[in-house]
Amino acid sequence: MRHIGDEERRARLATRHAIAPAARVADAEGATRAMTVLHSTEPPTVYLSLAARVDGLTVADVDRALYDDRTLVKQLAMRRTLFTFPRDLLPAAWGSASARVADREEARLIKDVERSGLAADGAAWLGTAEAAVLGLLAGADGGLTTTELRKALPELSGTVSISPGSKWGGDVPIAPRLLGLLGVRGDIVRGRNAGHWRLSRHAWTPTSAWLGERREPLSTEEGYAELVRRWLYTFGPGTTTDIKWWLGSTVTAVKRALADLEAVEVSLDGGGQAWVLPDDVAEVDPVEPWAALLPVLDPTTMGWKERDFYLAPDHTPYLFDSNGNGGTTAWWNGRIVGCWVQDEDAAVQVVLREDVGADARRALDAEAARLTEWLDGVRISSVYSSLQMKSALLP
Repeated sequence: MRHIGDEERRARLATRHAIAPAARVADAEGATRAMTVLHSTEPPTVYLSLAARVDGLTVADVDRALYDDRTLVKQLAMRRTLFTFPRDLLPAAWGSASARVADREEARLIKDVERSGLAADGAAWLGTAEAAVLGLLAGADGGLTTTELRKALPELSGTVSISPGSKWGGDVPIAPRLLGLLGVRGDIVRGRNAGHWRLSRHAWTPTSAWLGERREPLSTEEGYAELVRRWLYTFGPGTTTDIKWWLGSTVTAVKRALADLEAVEVSLDGGGQAWVLPDDVAEVDPVEPWAALLPVLDPTTMGWKERDFYLAPDHTPYLFDSNGNGGTTAWWNGRIVGCWVQDEDAAVQVVLREDVGADARRALDAEAARLTEWLDGVRISSVYSSLQMKSALLP
């Protein structure tokens, strides 16, 4: 069995993820493909993840890919998480990961509508509300925001009760739930953003209008196989646990995809086993030491469930929140060694959790200066701030 140790895994990460300076790519589309998809839960993550991987990238370049060329498209998919997809990968998600989320969201929404007294027949209410939204959007050039849709359609003005009896329970607006369901199905898409690039004020638009077509989803098996194929090239070797977690699906679906791809099993440091694509077993050359600063929820940080080869377990409570969401990270030679924050003047400051030596410190400070220049005075806030980030911001 081919053995791929931690050092080689970190070398793969450096080049496949386009984060080592010598491995950076030419444009936003290339950087997104390098990562399979980009996390988009927070709008700034897309821009900062791309800026880390493309020299000379501008906000206008990212906006062009998202809103003019539309080669990159936001889509709710794996783990009920919003990602930015390369456009050609959407049919794979629509037929597999997104469909799985849609089925669950539809059942939950129908149940919540009935329990909240919004309608006795939740399924019938849902059908009527969906038709009203799609009908209105069909005649709205440029799309409509959630607020505009809510004002125009009585069906979207109500609230539903969620998680009764729990500390997370309460009444929430129905509009985002319904629009999210139509979005995860691929019926509508998050179109132009009316706000600053670090905010989300998108206009919902019919997918066929935004993309010029509505391609048919792949079958469930084909969709999962294509998602796993791209993930394995980006993140492989990965364990079955890694793939199941990232995919937000079942072990059965993962095993079927691995079999369809004829994936090859390899051994890891520590005695574990993982998978690579059949044409990806060749040894990878070492890379020169490198530094990188990545944003909250960057796909490299969040790519694996089992992270010991790039993240010391002792660092996890300081750099990830209690739900497993990664904050900003500072990387040295394939390992997370700290985080970064901005000071009162919006300058980026690196906060280390271990001694990395003078050469590493200089390289990280150079990346901090690069990111400070790119941000050009814009301050980034996050609901996913790690303990280390919060501590660094204390007076």
